[in-house]
Amino acid sequence: MPARYGSDLIVDLLKVLGIEYVALNPGSSFRGIHDSLVNYSADRKPEIILCCHEEIAVSVAHGYAKAAGKPMAAIVHNVVGLQHASMAIYNAWCDRTPILVMGGTGPMDTSKRRPWIDWIHTALVQGNLVRDFVKWDDQPSGLGAIPNTIMRGYRVAMTEPKGPVYLCFDVDLQESLLEQEIPIPDPKRHGPPAPLQADTAAIKEAARLLAEAQHPVVLADYMGRNSASVLSLVELADLLSLPVIDRGARLNFPNTHPLNLTGKERELIGNADVILGLDVMDLYGALAKYEAKVRGSTIALKPDCKVINVTLADLAVRSLTSDFQELAPIDLPIVADTQVFLPALIEEIKKQGKFSRSVIEERRNSLSTQQQEIRARWQSELKRRWDERPISPPRLAHEVWEAIKNEPWLLVAGSFRSWPHRLWEWNKPGLFLGGYGGGGLGYGPGASVGASIPHRGTGTVCLNLQRDGELLYTTSALWTAANTTVPLLTVMTNNRTYYNDEEHQEKIAIARGRPPENKVVGMRMEKPPVDFANLARSFGLFGEGPITEPEKIRPALNRALKVVREDGAPALVDVVIQTV
Repeated sequence: MPARYGSDLIVDLLKVLGIEYVALNPGSSFRGIHDSLVNYSADRKPEIILCCHEEIAVSVAHGYAKAAGKPMAAIVHNVVGLQHASMAIYNAWCDRTPILVMGGTGPMDTSKRRPWIDWIHTALVQGNLVRDFVKWDDQPSGLGAIPNTIMRGYRVAMTEPKGPVYLCFDVDLQESLLEQEIPIPDPKRHGPPAPLQADTAAIKEAARLLAEAQHPVVLADYMGRNSASVLSLVELADLLSLPVIDRGARLNFPNTHPLNLTGKERELIGNADVILGLDVMDLYGALAKYEAKVRGSTIALKPDCKVINVTLADLAVRSLTSDFQELAPIDLPIVADTQVFLPALIEEIKKQGKFSRSVIEERRNSLSTQQQEIRARWQSELKRRWDERPISPPRLAHEVWEAIKNEPWLLVAGSFRSWPHRLWEWNKPGLFLGGYGGGGLGYGPGASVGASIPHRGTGTVCLNLQRDGELLYTTSALWTAANTTVPLLTVMTNNRTYYNDEEHQEKIAIARGRPPENKVVGMRMEKPPVDFANLARSFGLFGEGPITEPEKIRPALNRALKVVREDGAPALVDVVIQTV
C-alpha cells in the first residue's frame, strides 16, 4: 500500500466534505498539501484555482460561496500570505460568507527550521492575525487532531451567521508519515445545525403589529442570501400590502413587484408606524438621517413607530471593529433565521386574521402608483442623460441591460450606483450576489471569477460591473479568469478617478473656505489613462475599448458576449464614463 501523509489526510477530509475547489498562490509552508492536491488527488475535486495574490485567492472563494451556496477552500502561505489575505477575509466576515481559509506554518519544532526564512514567516499563534474577524481558528498539534479541526471548521463556517474560518497546519504535520489509519468522521454527523427559529410569543407579537399597522414598512438587506426567503417575503408583502425597501446587500425583492418601493425610503420610513427589519446589517443607518457636514445622524422615525428587527447579527459580534454598527432603537428584537421566521410569521398572520382586506387593497393601490412614479422618474433621468458625453451611468446601465436581457444572466459584482436595480428587471431570487461586505477595494475582480466558476458550462453570462480604481488593486485576477476559463463579462465603469474621495475633498474644501476645484489632485488617473482593454488582452482575455461614444457601447458588448456565450471564456469591455 502506498505511503500516506498528513497532507493526504487533509485532502481526504476536503473530499468527504464536498469541497470542489481550492484557490491558492503557491507557498512552501503548504507544499505538502499542494503535493497531495496534485499527486495524491490528481487535481480533481478539489481542483486548484491558481491565483497571483492571496487576497485574490480568498476573494475567489468569497464569490464562489455566494454563487454556489457552499464553501471552497483558499490556502495562504504562512504569515506573509495571511497578511496579504487579511482584507479579503475581513470582507467575507462582514459579508457573512463561509470560507475555509487554510494555511501552513513552521516548522513549529525550531530544530527543523531553515535559517532566517522559516523564522520570520512563522507566528505563535498564526491565527492571532485574523482571530478578530473569523468565526473560529485552529492549529492542530497532532495528526489525530486534523479530522476534528477540519470537520469543526466546516460546521462553524456553515452555521448561521456564516463566515470564514482559519485552519493552520504545521508544515511538519503535513509532511509526517501516517503510520496508522486515522478514521475520517461521517460528515453527515458533523454538519451545521437547523436554522434558528424565533420564540413563539415574538412571532405572535410581530404578526399582530404588522396586521394592525396603518403605515408598515419592510427593510431587507442580507435576507436574499437564501432564495426561499425572497419568495416568502413576496408572499408576506402580498398578504398585507407591505412596501419593501431593498437595502441591496443581496437581491431581496423583485424590482418588478408593485410593492418594491426602493427609492422612496425616506418618506416611507418617516411616516411609518411599524417597521420590520430583515437581516439589516446597519439598522440604525437605515432609520437615520445623516448630516455630512457635521458627521452626525439622527433617527428619522415618528415617536410612536414600533421597530421589529429579525437578525442573527447579535451572534457575530467582535470588539476589534465596529461592524455591529450604531445601536438602533428596537421594540421587538428577534434573533432568528429569516428563512424559517418568515413562513412562521405568514402562518401566524393568517391564523390571527386581524387584518382588514379593504385597508390592504387600498394600501396596495396607493403603493403601486408610487412605485410606478419611482420607475418613471428613473426612466425620465435615463432619457434626459441619454446623449451626455462623457457617457452617463444610466446610459451605460441601459445598454448593458439591452445586451444581456435575453440571456440567462447573473450580476456577480458591481452595483454601479444602483442603476442596474433601477433600470433592469430583477424578477427572481439570486440574480445579484451583493458587494464586498467590509468595504475593502480589490474584492470585485477575484470574487467575480469565483462566482463564475459554478456557472461554467451552464450557458449563464456572469457579469461584473467593475470600477477602474478597484481593478488596479487586484488586476492579476484577470489572469485567473482566463486560466480558469469562466463565462465572465467584465464591463469597466471607468471614470478615471477615485471619485468617491473627490466628493469628500470637495466637501471639506468648501467647509474650510478653500478651492474646491483642487479636489482632483491625487485622485485622477488620466495622465496617462489606463488601457484596460490592452491589459485584459495581455492576461489572455478578449478586450475591447476604451469606448467613449454611447452608440458604440452595444456593438462592443455584443462582440464580447459572443466570446462569453460561444467559448465560455472571459471578456472585458472598457467604457469611459462621467466622473459624476
